[in-house]
Amino acid sequence: MTGQLNIVLFGFMGTGKSTVGRILARKLGMDFVDMDSEIERRTGKTVPQIFAEDGEHHFRRLERALVRELSGRNATVIAAGGGVVLNPENIADFARNGLLICLNATPETILRRVRDESHRPLLEQGEKGSRVREMLQARRPYYDALPYQVETDDRTPDEIAGEIIALVHRKEKD
Repeated sequence: MTGQLNIVLFGFMGTGKSTVGRILARKLGMDFVDMDSEIERRTGKTVPQIFAEDGEHHFRRLERALVRELSGRNATVIAAGGGVVLNPENIADFARNGLLICLNATPETILRRVRDESHRPLLEQGEKGSRVREMLQARRPYYDALPYQVETDDRTPDEIAGEIIALVHRKEKD
């Protein structure tokens, strides 16, 4: 499986997608793509700049185009942006050639992880704690619909990566 399928990490901001994704890619000898970083690299703008100058709709179009491209790759660990789940076409594209895993954390853990970050434009619209809870609640059905769930609270990125690697190995035996 790891030679062919992608491993796509979903989850709310601050759940560890990028950090865990890099570890997974290294341990499994796979490529790694962080979707938000790739969009920033290609546009020459940060995600907050894209939101401010071009709007969220434009960002979601860039994100959709990147999903179509990445879903055609093999043996890649992909850290999907937190809102990728909002478009069912994104999930369908990734599911064709990927193991879809949702990283979960409580609102308190997420808030602790993102509290001092300024590159999260959707959290800049109000008090961060309420915004995290509100957005997480709205996205919960999308995240819950993903086939594999991994809890990240009170765990190191290496522990989380280890659980995912064990899952990959179990899937290879199926």
